[in-house]
Amino acid sequence: MADVKMLNPETMGKPLGQYSQIARVKASELAFIAGQLATDKSGNIVGGDDFDAQCAQVFANIETALKSLGVGWGNVAQFTTYLVHSQDVARLRAWRNREFPRLFPDGKYPPNTLLIIDRLVQEAFLIEVQAIAAL
Repeated sequence: MADVKMLNPETMGKPLGQYSQIARVKASELAFIAGQLATDKSGNIVGGDDFDAQCAQVFANIETALKSLGVGWGNVAQFTTYLVHSQDVARLRAWRNREFPRLFPDGKYPPNTLLIIDRLVQEAFLIEVQAIAAL
């Protein structure tokens, strides 16, 4: 069974959002979940220009991947998040502030690297999130 501990050493400074500075993982396996986009199981784009709807679908897809491995949100060791508009950083923080307490009820959020990039695989996508889970 995986043991994932989130750490925020006082010597590193407080995280600027809902993430931890360090994830310490003891596990026999890791699962690398490809960057998830706002698509349904048929590959149709979900949410259009609605950033919150795209976030919801992206994290629903990650949850589906986690469940297929027989694990949950507590097994996530790291996220990498890609946005195509810097103005969406505030929207992402608002979404995470609203939804992460439900996904991570212990308040221990995985480390997250946030990148602002030129575009994703299709113009319609506003966000992509990759995850690493400990099994």
